[in-house]
Amino acid sequence: QVLLVESGGGLVQAGGSLRLSCAASERTFSTYAMGWFRQAPGKEREFVTCISWSGDRTYYADSVKGRSTISRDNAKNTVYLQMNSLKPEDTAVYYCAAAPTSYSGTQEYEYDYWGQGTQVTVSS
Repeated sequence: QVLLVESGGGLVQAGGSLRLSCAASERTFSTYAMGWFRQAPGKEREFVTCISWSGDRTYYADSVKGRSTISRDNAKNTVYLQMNSLKPEDTAVYYCAAAPTSYSGTQEYEYDYWGQGTQVTVSS
């Protein structure tokens, strides 16, 4: 069982930045691919970005590409999502997820473990 705890969400003005963190309980964190998803009010949860277990491969949804960076620190069992140039449409609950594989993709079913989410609100 992998426990994931997100932090770093909050209220920010459009154009601002936030860095989300996701801390994992599992000491074998480095064997999990990690992803970030988000769910806006009234919408389905959607893929944001993912990173391989070594950190050498990443993939981004078009909606955040060029504005966001995913990274991980396996020594700290933590994955990060740096978001810049935030827009009101980025407002959502952001979830991190873990997949017991070297690299995972954009589909929710590929991830076995999920955090509780952290709220990001971008005001215009």
